[in-house]
Amino acid sequence: MKLSEVKYEDQVPVEGYGPGFFRVAEQVHDGAMFLTADGARSWGGYTDLAPLIASIEAYDFVFVGTGADIAPVPRDVRDALDAAGVAIEVMSSPSACRTYNILLSEGRRVALAVLPV
Repeated sequence: MKLSEVKYEDQVPVEGYGPGFFRVAEQVHDGAMFLTADGARSWGGYTDLAPLIASIEAYDFVFVGTGADIAPVPRDVRDALDAAGVAIEVMSSPSACRTYNILLSEGRRVALAVLPV
């Protein structure tokens, strides 16, 4: 088997996560986080849709991590994002982080909105 180093160009992957935090670019972000090619920032969860909508030009879709387990996104949140043209893929936060990193390494335009585990 041939192993090769993953390159992320100018974007930043999720380096790790744990109870209540995410680590990106060697910095720990407590609580929910929104991550794009522009970097990581705090996210207020389902009541804070502004960052997802404001940066829609920077990505093709958002991975939404719902915490330790996969859970449905509230219908009003999904409807508001649909109306704004934001495409989401819902999964558990660990899966969302891994999938984000994989697509990021392929040069895809993705974003990540995750609730802590």
